[in-house]
Amino acid sequence: MKASLLFLLACTAVLAVGARASPSEEPKALVQKVQELAQKATDMAKDAFSRVRDSEAAQQARQWLSDNAELAKQRLVWLKEKLAELLKKTPAP
Repeated sequence: MKASLLFLLACTAVLAVGARASPSEEPKALVQKVQELAQKATDMAKDAFSRVRDSEAAQQARQWLSDNAELAKQRLVWLKEKLAELLKKTPAP
């Protein structure tokens, strides 16, 4: 993740330098361009952090499922047994 964020910041710096390299533009236009680039960089960073969070949540869910799979199987066996007992007790019509 750190490498992705550093890459993002490096791209932002390159874009900002490119925006300043146009000497014919007025300062207001230059400021506007830098603000737009900063906003894009911020959005990209938020997206990257969101993907990491989603990935971590999915990993935790997979871990929980693998940790509790055996317990779920045991509960299903128990439920099947109880259901079979209940069906045996039910009189036939």
